[in-house]
Order: sequence, then structure tokens, then C-alpha cells
Amino acid sequence: MPETLSPMILAEGGVNLVQGLVVFLIAGLAMVLGALVVGWFLRPNLPHPEKLEAYECGEPTIGANWVQFDLRFYVVALVFLIFDVEIALFYPWAVVFGAGSPAIKAAATWDMLFFFGVIVVGFLYLWRFGYLDWVRASTGERSDESAKPVIGAPIPPPEPKRRREPVGV
Repeated sequence: MPETLSPMILAEGGVNLVQGLVVFLIAGLAMVLGALVVGWFLRPNLPHPEKLEAYECGEPTIGANWVQFDLRFYVVALVFLIFDVEIALFYPWAVVFGAGSPAIKAAATWDMLFFFGVIVVGFLYLWRFGYLDWVRASTGERSDESAKPVIGAPIPPPEPKRRREPVGV
């Protein structure tokens, strides 16, 4: 079995490549583990019960710590990523294919327009069904009534802060 692999590894500096990759992986692991070990020895160990409490932007926590996170934040983040990556791809695409022959320029333009069209269809879908509205109707249809805030709605008082015992200390 080793005889069948040796000609493939030896072809065009394969041994040097494998050795370089092994050295690179070992050096990378050594740096990461070294930084963790040095940090473990240098950092102070000052346990305090207040450090184990949930931190919420410097404010005392209200309600349970494990609440269901609103999916609108995820939708907005994903839509941003999609359009951000799309715009980031347009410039290099234009630079690379702009220097080619007229046939390559035409093909690249049609490819880019198709790509942009797919993104626009996705954007129109999100807009049509109200995924871009911060306050959405429950039916999925856009509604002007869903965007109106409720004025005069009572705000519940915050729950008293409960003292929690530290876990594992």
C-alpha cells in the first residue's frame, strides 16, 4: 500500500508540501495552547457572587434570564448579510470581467444581472410579506394597523431582584 502512495506524494514536491502543512498545524496549535496556558497563569482569580449574575448592559435584570429572543433580529441580520455580501461581490466582479474581451464583458454583465435579479426577487418577497417591517401583522400580510403603537398601555412593574446562590462555588 505505501508503494502506491509514494509516487503520488513525491510528485512535484508533495513531501515538502505535507511537511510544511504538518509544521504549520503544529505551530498553530502550539501558539493557541501557549496563549491559553500563559493567560491561565497570569490572570487573577478573584471569585465574587456578583460576577456570576447575568449582565444586561449595566442594568439590573428584569424577569427571567432565559427568554425567547425575537426572530426579527435574526431576519434583519440575515438580510443585511445577504445584501452586504452581494454588494461586496459586485466590485471585484466588475474589475475582473471589465478588463476582458467584449464577449466576456457581455457574458459577465448578463451573469451579474441574473444574480442581482435573484436577490431583487428575494428582496421583493421579504418586502411583500412584511419581513422588513419591524412590527409585523400576525397574518403575514402588511397592515397599517400593526405599525401603530399602543398609547397608554400600562407598563408592568419590574420584578424584584432575586438573590441567587453561585453555582459550583
